[in-house]
This record gives sequence, structure tokens and C-alpha cells, in this order.
Amino acid sequence: MDVLSSQASIAGYRAVLLAGERSPKMFPMMMTAAGTITAAKVFAIGAGVAGLQAIATARRLGAVVKATDVRSVAKDDVQSLGAKFVDMVLGDAAGGGGYAKGMDADFYQRQQAALAPIIAESDVVITTASVPGRKAPLLVSAEMVRSMSPGSLVIDLAAEQGGNCEPTRPWETIEERGVSVIGCVNLPAAVPFHASQMFSRNATTFLLSLVKEGRWAIDHADEIAQGTLVTVEGRVVHPRVNEVLGGGVR
Repeated sequence: MDVLSSQASIAGYRAVLLAGERSPKMFPMMMTAAGTITAAKVFAIGAGVAGLQAIATARRLGAVVKATDVRSVAKDDVQSLGAKFVDMVLGDAAGGGGYAKGMDADFYQRQQAALAPIIAESDVVITTASVPGRKAPLLVSAEMVRSMSPGSLVIDLAAEQGGNCEPTRPWETIEERGVSVIGCVNLPAAVPFHASQMFSRNATTFLLSLVKEGRWAIDHADEIAQGTLVTVEGRVVHPRVNEVLGGGVR
């Protein structure tokens, strides 16, 4: 039923293909008559669904992959895909539903400091960090982008939510001293067949869960129904929507 996860998986896959197309380097290590070509270095920031799919795809293409996440539970997932987990030693910022929770400015400043040396040595950085219902955290400053080698890429999958990278602009590619920052929007649309197939399966399964014997049968105690129900009898019941509207709205 999770539309976000199915589409995020496609976005992570497409992000790596986009990087492979734009990068002046080949991803795998190769032994050739002209010498050895070293593998590209890919760094994924955020190991949710999109991040894990990006890691898996980059590994399939032969890149050396590192990844990090503010949720300590993500470490095993990253390592299971053959990537190296970068522990920033910042404490666990896991929130509800498998997502990260919003943190204060000091936390993000310390996170930037921990990320800086790894970003500087990377050929491709893929950022996927988001907090449900809020602006995406700023994790990569313009200065950090400029520390990368010319020809390097930042693929920002959080562009629609404000971006994880300071120079990011949705739909645009911004150049910072030879480094391209790509503000990705709706990458699943680049794979329309499977994106539509996965979306329709999500929607159909969800709608069928709300029906019993041909009639609406919404279980208000069900976690999924609670998370998607906005109003009941004219009253806003969704906590986040109620918060944005100021509470008690009819």
C-alpha cells in the first residue's frame, strides 16, 4: 500500500543511472591494456528505500559505495548490500514509521562536519534525506560541493522538499566550480511502465482494505486508516493536518 516506498525505490534506481550517464568516469574498476581504471566512489546520504536502492544499483555497476544514515538501524541494511556504513557518531535520530525525525540546528551542523571529508573524496553524492511533512534538512553546503573534484556530481532526491544540498534548484542543474548539482523531481516518471504498475497496485490494495462485502468499512483503529484519514463528520482528525491548520478546524 505504500506509494512513497514504491516510487522512492524507482527514484533511487534512476538516480544512479542518471549519475552514470552524466559522470565523466566509468563506475567499475577495469584492467585494460592501457592500465587499471579505478572504480568510481559513490556516497549515499540517507539509507531509506531510495537510498538502499541507489546503493544496490551503484554496487551492481561496480562502484565503491559508502552510505550513512542518522538511524542506527540502517547500518545492517547498508552492509547487507556490500556498502560501507559511515557512522557519524551523532546519536540516533530515528522517528516513527521508519523515517528520521527532525533535529535541531546544532545536530545538522555536526552532521555537515562529519560528512565533509567523505563528500570531498566522492565522485557521486546521492542525497535522499527527508522528514515527513517538513522541509528537507540541509546537509551539503555550497562549500562542501566546491571541495569535490571537477566533474563530480550531486544528485539531490530531496529537491522538491527544499533540497539537501544548498545550491539545489528543482528541475535544474547548477554548476559549482565544475561540480554538477542536479535537483531531481519526479524521477519515477522516467520509468513510466513500472512506476504506473507499482502505483496502481499500491492504490488498489489500499482501497480494497477499506471495503468489506462491497461496502465502505473503515476501521478507525487500523494504523493505515488512521494515517490517511483527514476528516470525520466535518472535523479534521489527522494530527499533522490539524497542526498546520491551527487545530479544531471544521
